[in-house]
Amino acid sequence: MKELVIISGKGGTGKTSFTAALAALWPGNVIADCDVDAADLHLVLDPTLETEAPFYSGILPEIHSDACTHCGKCIEVCHFNAISPEIVLDTTRCEGCGVCAHFCPAQAITLEPRNCGMLYHSNTRFGPMIHARLGVAEENSGKLVTQIKKDARIRAEKEGAALVIADGSPGIGCPVISSLAGANQVLAISEPSVSGRHDLMRVLQLAQQFKIPAAIAVNKWDLHPEMTETMETEARALGADCLGRIPYDTAVTAAMVAQKTLPEIDPGPALGAIQAIAKRLKDQLDTH
Repeated sequence: MKELVIISGKGGTGKTSFTAALAALWPGNVIADCDVDAADLHLVLDPTLETEAPFYSGILPEIHSDACTHCGKCIEVCHFNAISPEIVLDTTRCEGCGVCAHFCPAQAITLEPRNCGMLYHSNTRFGPMIHARLGVAEENSGKLVTQIKKDARIRAEKEGAALVIADGSPGIGCPVISSLAGANQVLAISEPSVSGRHDLMRVLQLAQQFKIPAAIAVNKWDLHPEMTETMETEARALGADCLGRIPYDTAVTAAMVAQKTLPEIDPGPALGAIQAIAKRLKDQLDTH
């Protein structure tokens, strides 16, 4: 069983649309949506929920009003202004440091496991899917991504699937690092823009640090051919293979509106390019 992670360096490059198209072209594999901060792969794949479980990480103070003397010590020691004058906790401000519980003279504050989101196991028309929803203003997204990937690997072994296709997060932060850990191949989807070029180089350098074979595909390349050439040259200098270019195609938007993958609705130029990239990508996976 191998693991392919599709990343982008920045948001809005078409990473999730490409991942969904790949799931349709290669059915029977396990799909993992690791973009827990803004998960949207489920909007296209329409998963049928099998199981769900809360995800706990870190701690959250619980103030017991019956024991509280309203002395204000917790307000005084909290550096994040997370406790109001009425001794009510603002969970969006709380960092879970536990200082309030430590200094409470009445021992009216206990530290409880923090519910950060939900973890889902589902089925789609293309195969099993492991995905999640991170709570509003919650942290520890890297830990949640790690759990998604662990569950996806277990599911792949159980199902006898040859591949885990992971839709990674944009950027180069903690959830992206967790997405890359243990991967056999990375594919970066980028766009020919100044920010796209900058962020592509950063994410390729990250893959290089992990010593993971990396490749790129430039989406909407025909909007700026000169930038596309520059990006491919710089990507090759970092050891990445350039697997192909995807032209701008309104069918991609039409597929999103219809909540379908591109292979399900259109035989146009973008799909043809994605099919060619998928073939080259499969050859790379077979050798890594």
